Amino acid sequence: MRQYKMKATKEVSKIICNRCGKEIMVSKGYAKEGVFHVDYSWGYFSEKDGENHSFDLCEKCYDHILQEFCIPVEIEG
Repeated sequence: MRQYKMKATKEVSKIICNRCGKEIMVSKGYAKEGVFHVDYSWGYFSEKDGENHSFDLCEKCYDHILQEFCIPVEIEG
């Protein structure tokens, strides 16, 4: 006899760039191109204390935002 546990799992079905609205292709829960995902919990000394911000950027929008930085990001590899 087999007994099973019912598990509720979340699988990504769609990703949309928060900046430009582009839909990123997803297959079997995985993005089929580069996506920059942010999930940040604001802490003490912030006006957003206790808030959690989450968003996704396509690679083109990520590159656009990086160009606006005064100090470039550190890139390894």
